[in-house]
Amino acid sequence: MTVSETQFEHEPEQEIILEVENVSVEFDMERGTSRVLDTVSLDVRRGETIGVVGESGSGKSMFASAMLDAVVDPGILSGDLTYYPNEGEPVDVLNLSDEELRRLRWEEISLVFQGAMSSFNPVIKVEDHFVETLEDHGYDVDEGLERAHQLLADLYLDPNRVLDSYPHELSGGMKQRALIALGLLLEPNVLVMDEPTAALDLLMQRSIISLLEDIKEKYDLTLVFITHDLPLVGELCDRLAVMYSFQFVESGPTAEIIDHAKHPYTRALLNATPNMQMPLETMRPIEGASPDPVNVPPGCSYHPRCELADDLCEAQDPARELIGDDHDVACHHWEESADAIPFDRGESR
Repeated sequence: MTVSETQFEHEPEQEIILEVENVSVEFDMERGTSRVLDTVSLDVRRGETIGVVGESGSGKSMFASAMLDAVVDPGILSGDLTYYPNEGEPVDVLNLSDEELRRLRWEEISLVFQGAMSSFNPVIKVEDHFVETLEDHGYDVDEGLERAHQLLADLYLDPNRVLDSYPHELSGGMKQRALIALGLLLEPNVLVMDEPTAALDLLMQRSIISLLEDIKEKYDLTLVFITHDLPLVGELCDRLAVMYSFQFVESGPTAEIIDHAKHPYTRALLNATPNMQMPLETMRPIEGASPDPVNVPPGCSYHPRCELADDLCEAQDPARELIGDDHDVACHHWEESADAIPFDRGESR
């Protein structure tokens, strides 16, 4: 049975806060239609941290933008996006007015974009970014700045120094933490983070991950963490959703995915990612390249790079299938993947 037929029957008893159903994003180009998100579905559960992982160009950042109806023109976003607030009726995100959508994006769901430096205006101080956000949404500036001070302190920053600085006066890690504080300023319920650690060194990446765990608990957040680095989010995320060629190919509990991945792409991604517990000689790059969004191959889009591909894979796109409690995969040959694509996660796991 496919996921769509059984998702409510098998889903754990945890409330959904954001429901993404059959969402696509297309751009019309001279050489054809570029589909950069292809009928994706994913439930985000209240209070969880879910990681969305995949190679560069797989559609992760577009998925982040789609969740907030923030796809830039001339992109065409279709499907269903439903937000379930703490109180009140469900919100049909794609049918909100501009004003309703503006408030949703900061006050209910906040997005921390990739690259802190490009997210700050370099000619104004960091405090001005906080003040502008408060004023644009009709919040009391003095009360809001008190919250900004607390958020920055919670992120182990000196609030006075940071707020009185221009962005270029802060290190990369400091800018990234200041951007997280800005995203939390209006007390959203969901924080979507698009590659928040991509430009940071390994030590700072680990520091940000640890801080996010603390912030999540203190402010009762739901986190959606977008990244290309699957092992990095192993300790942070409750669930992982693996994206390839603008679709989700596997999702499930983090430990289940990292230790017992079933999709050939997920296993190849784990083999290709540096890991302190993984013997260096077992690392292998994924041969080939991700599909062109204008010319995605028929059948399973991963088949040109897959060791298990056969005629069925070339002809038929596999449906996402539940293969265990809360674990689904879109692969015709998932039962053979462990033998065909072994990996060694290290003796410590």
